[in-house]
This record gives sequence, C-alpha cells and structure tokens, in this order.
Amino acid sequence: LLDFVSSIKAADVPANEEEENDLDSDFKKKLFKLVAGRFVLRRFLPAPVRIAMAYIKAVPYIKEAVKSILSFKADVALLDGAAVGAALSCRMYSEVNSIIFLLSVSELLEEYTRKRTKNALAESLAVKVDKVWKIVGDEHIQVPMSQVEKDDLVIFRDGTMIAVDGTVVSGEAMVNESSFSTLAVRKTEGSMVYAGTAIEEGSVVVKVMTTAKNTRISEIVDMIENGERMKAGVQSRAEKIADGFVPYTLGLSLLVYLFTRNVTKALSVLMVDYSCAIKLSTPISVISAMREASTRGFLVKGGKHLESFAAADVIVFDKTGTLTNACPVVEKVIPFCEYTEDEVLKISACLEEHFPHSVAKAIVKAAQEKDLKHEEEHAEVEYVVAHGIATSLHDKRAIIGSEHFVAEDENVEISDEAKEIIEREGSAFSKIYLAIGGKLAGVICISDPPRKEAAEAIAKLRKKGISEVIMLTGDHESAANRTAELLGITRCVSQALPEDKANLISQLKEEGKTVIMVGDGINDSPALALSDVSVAMKDSSDLAREVADITLLTSDLNSLIVLRELSERLF
Repeated sequence: LLDFVSSIKAADVPANEEEENDLDSDFKKKLFKLVAGRFVLRRFLPAPVRIAMAYIKAVPYIKEAVKSILSFKADVALLDGAAVGAALSCRMYSEVNSIIFLLSVSELLEEYTRKRTKNALAESLAVKVDKVWKIVGDEHIQVPMSQVEKDDLVIFRDGTMIAVDGTVVSGEAMVNESSFSTLAVRKTEGSMVYAGTAIEEGSVVVKVMTTAKNTRISEIVDMIENGERMKAGVQSRAEKIADGFVPYTLGLSLLVYLFTRNVTKALSVLMVDYSCAIKLSTPISVISAMREASTRGFLVKGGKHLESFAAADVIVFDKTGTLTNACPVVEKVIPFCEYTEDEVLKISACLEEHFPHSVAKAIVKAAQEKDLKHEEEHAEVEYVVAHGIATSLHDKRAIIGSEHFVAEDENVEISDEAKEIIEREGSAFSKIYLAIGGKLAGVICISDPPRKEAAEAIAKLRKKGISEVIMLTGDHESAANRTAELLGITRCVSQALPEDKANLISQLKEEGKTVIMVGDGINDSPALALSDVSVAMKDSSDLAREVADITLLTSDLNSLIVLRELSERLF
C-alpha cells in the first residue's frame, strides 16, 4: 500500500477545478479577442471597413433608443442611442468604436466576476459524497449520487455524511447539525434530515425528497444568476439618477444648437454627458466588491446585501455554533455518595470512550488531561440512542446519560438535597448523569465556551458603528447569561424558539433598525430570512446557508469586521 501511494504522481490525480479553469480560459480568450479586434481595427483596417464596423456595432444601441422613444422613456438607452447616432451623423467613427469597445470590456468583466462568485458558492455548498448505499428489494447496492432519484431509499450509517434531503423511514441516529444545541440531534422515523449533516452514531434509512438537480445548491445558484436580486439599492438609485439626467442633457443639447446654430457643438453635449459613467461605474464597483469579498472569505449573493451591511446599526447573534464553537468541554464534576470527582470522571470516560459523539469526546478528553487511566472493568456496553449508556460494573448496573434517562427511564432517585446542589453548582451548564447500582454517583457539567475571538470581534463591531449587540439562544437563562457576560453582551434572549427569534427581528425592524442576523442552524432560518442582511457561518446547516445573504468561508468572527470595512469602502 505504501509503495502504491508513493508511486502516485500529481499529474495522475484528476483535477477538480476544470469548470473554473474553463471559465478563466474562456474569459481570457474573449478579452484577447476584444483587444486584438480593437487593435487591428485601429491600425490595420482601411477606413471604409472601420466605418462599416461603426455602423454595424451601433445598430443595437440605436434599436434600444427607438424602443425608449416608443415607450415614452427618457433613459440612458435613449441617450446612448442619441450619442452614438449623433456621432455617426457627424462621422465620428473612431469615437463610436471606442465607446462600444469599453462597454464590451465592462460587460465581459461583469459576466466573468458573477460566474466566478457563483462557482465559489456552489463549491462551498457542495456535499462531497460520490456514492451512497441504495436499498433495492432486500439488497444494499452502492450507486453513484447521479443515480439517486426522488423516493429512493438510501441508508446512512455511523460516521457518514448525509448526502440528500429526505425523511427518515426507519432507524435511529444522532445527527450533528451544529444547530439546536451542542448536543447532536436525535433523528427517528418521520424526522427530516438535510444534506451536509453527519451521523455521529446510529443508522437511518432515508426516503429521498430531492434529486441532485433539485438541491438547495442549485436553487442558490439560480438565485445568484437572477440579475434583479444582484442589484444594490445604490445601483438602482444610480440608474435612476443617470436616467434623470437624460432629459436635461437632451434639452441642453437643443439649447446649444438654438443659440449657436452649430450642430457639432450641440452633439458634443451628448458626447460628454456623464450619466453613462454613473450607470456603468456603479455596477462594476459593486461586482468588484463582491469579488473582493469572495477572495477574503465571504460569499455575497448580491450587491444590495453589502449596502445593508454597511448601513446596519444592530447585530443579532445566535449562540451555539456562532458565538461558540459547538465543541463541548467538561467544566466541573459534582460527585455523590462515596465517589470522588476523579472516580466519577474516570468511570464516565471508561463508559463514554466507546462512542464518538461530541459530549463523549469531551468527557474522555477531560479524563486524559487529568491523567486518569482507567481499566475495562465493566461488561459490554449497551448504547440507547439519544438517551445514554448502560452496562454492568462490578456486578452493579451502571448508566450514564441525560437526567430523563437516569431518573425517569431507569428510575434512579435524585434527592431534593442532590437537586439543590446540582442547581446551585451546575445551573449554567448542560449536565450528564452517572448512576451506579441504582444510586446517583455524580453529575458532569458540560459547557460550550465562546470562540476565543468573539469578545474582541464584538468590541470592534461596536467601534464600527453597531449600536446594539444581541444574543439569541435556546439555552436556559443561566447558561445564556454566563456566555453573554463573558462576551460583554448586555442584551440576551434565552430559551428562544425559532419563532421567538423571528419575532425579535421583526420588532427591531419596526423600530426602524437595520438588522444583521448571524446564525448557523436550521432553527435560525426564519430569523435569517426576516433580517435586513443575514450571515451564515462556515459550518452552517444547508438550509441556513440557502436563506442567508452572505456566507462566511472562515470560522473567525473577525471576518465580520473585514466585511463591514469592505462594504463601507464600497459606498
């Protein structure tokens, strides 16, 4: 195997950038063709050919001008047509060719930049799964994703990525969505699953709802290609201003002719009019800023979202996976009965190390950091999906999991005194309960600490003109307040359901605020959709990235400051 791997050459590996390379190559060819054509036209072709080319190229502009006249519109298309027609009537053929050349180059640049942005977005959302296991009769057959169709049954097991949107028809699994909480989400029969999420444990059979051609990725790409959705408000205003100049320009040209009786002077007014420059430079500036954003780690679905980001005065953050890493750690251990903290942690790690979910990893890591070596003294463990672990330890039943699993399913009594201690010492944390021999042995307190740069990023945003920072979370009040205090956030809304988050955004907008919403989960999607400009984190759910106006390609919250500066500089 090692000999085989060492023999692989870079040239043998299939390139996955063919589409982007083709786009670059096509752009260069078209640009070269334009420049070469312009050079040949000016230097080598005889005057009759140059004149003929000027007339041929001018036809589309004159047609648009005629349409404007027939529609009773005084817009830039009319001015362009009038200027080109006037230049032709005055035999200013070189000027006609120059104007049309510059317009052609700008259109080519805009098309190229949009396509590059679209491709970068599609690549960031693409689910890198080539084959899946499809159920056909009583057999499981591995097939390419291209052969998966709507209503097919596909099975996904431990440690695999879900590659389709669909409904669970059988099985049970914990799916990491980095959405509702730091804990993975339990999926059973009837639950929805989304492409791009991963199974931490268990397995499910999923009925496919969408084929590869109808995924959210393709929907976003279609939206990117929609020109009206791409426009910034400033771009629309610039077009209105440019169109608004047209009647005055035409009137001024007429006055010059009436006072001077000189056709050339009158036509020169049309030629030097700068409304075309306003209309042309603004979209190029916007699209250039969008391209700049993509190179710096953001995908912006339209220039208008940069404008909203520059104007915003309130920013609302989801907590889990946005202000935090969705990477749990053990904060403290509360022992009961005759057990010590180290014993509780040691036994818990011994049980949890058999399962790869995020909380289990946090417990095992905490035991390793305290150098608590544990022997396999228990019997084979039994994993109850979304509940906990059960086994036999020294002839006693040992269980670890949620309070519901330990107290209600396993009927372990938790005294009022124990509840008071747990509430006092662990109210700010998620909790895992350990019981041995029918008695509570200890409670492990788990937290999801803030990102290391979060506090600094929030402080910088305030300096950049954000007057209010709000945190939304589905966590309990005490856990939410603890995170808010660490980050210097004064307004925090806890135990918020998706509709609560959406209602807050609506309320802020009714107060006249321009709101940025930053989130990563399925439960953030209603709020993301309602905000003035929405931002999805790098590891967001597929649904959140579809709804969001801007997607971060990095997990660093300082990216928001860079985005604010970029959007401000654009305007």
